[in-house]
Amino acid sequence: MIARRTYRGRKFQIVSAVRAWYRKNKRTLPWRDLRDPYRVYVSEVMLQQTQVSRAATAFPKFVDRYPSFRHLARARTSSLIKDWSGMGYNSRVLRLQLAARRVLSEFHGALPQTIAELRSLAGIGPYTAHAIACFAFGKTVPVVDTNISRVLRRLEGADRSRTTSPAKRDWALAERFLPSRNASSWHQALMDLGSMICTAVTPKCTQCPLENFCRSAHRVDRRRLRHSKSEPGRKGVPNRIYRGRVVERLRTLPHGKTIDARELGQHILPGFSPRDRHWLETILTSLQRDGLIRRRGNRVSLPL
Repeated sequence: MIARRTYRGRKFQIVSAVRAWYRKNKRTLPWRDLRDPYRVYVSEVMLQQTQVSRAATAFPKFVDRYPSFRHLARARTSSLIKDWSGMGYNSRVLRLQLAARRVLSEFHGALPQTIAELRSLAGIGPYTAHAIACFAFGKTVPVVDTNISRVLRRLEGADRSRTTSPAKRDWALAERFLPSRNASSWHQALMDLGSMICTAVTPKCTQCPLENFCRSAHRVDRRRLRHSKSEPGRKGVPNRIYRGRVVERLRTLPHGKTIDARELGQHILPGFSPRDRHWLETILTSLQRDGLIRRRGNRVSLPL
């Protein structure tokens, strides 16, 4: 009983300290504190593998042009791809449209509220489903992104745990510290703390509200930081960058216009030669499979 009281007391102090810090230091973001499910959904998809600053710039323009699921579902695909310019990972906007069409056809135009139904939509995985449920619908559910994971792992000294998979461990930690109310502000606070203070390489432990509670304070082992894995590419540049260059070039074409595949290769790869044609074909084939380009023989364009 004493141990249980001690745990509850520590949890209360941690939650209180984080929330007090958040009230003074929270970031101003265009989607923050929104309760409109559509806008929360769009913001969460934008934030997948994209810097917050870039998403913050694109978000207001995108939701102004496509203010609802209906507008998104009925938009011309080529227009959506053009309006996604600068965001990267262009297939996300196609999945946004697929999900919007399902929301209209199967959910009467309203985003579903359960985790299972949210995960059935294109492009929504565990994090995004939990984030939408929490931020849009006020559900008391755990949310785990990179920043939250880092803060909670360090707080509990869990970096070296080998008893369970990293994903299971992270969700278990998030569940353990989940407050009974205002889960939305709690998770937003952890995200800001991870982004501003408990950073991956140079955590500012002396500025952290959890310094006295954290089992890893001042003891982050930088040798254990993971290096990004090498990716398939050409001349030291990952293929995903070349994919983005293809789409960026096609965005500049008037609607319905095409470009020759070889000219496209010369645009995206300096020194493009016949030896690079097979590589270019793999890039174009993958983009076509993902629905991001249209091909007629050697002519390439955005989808209609």
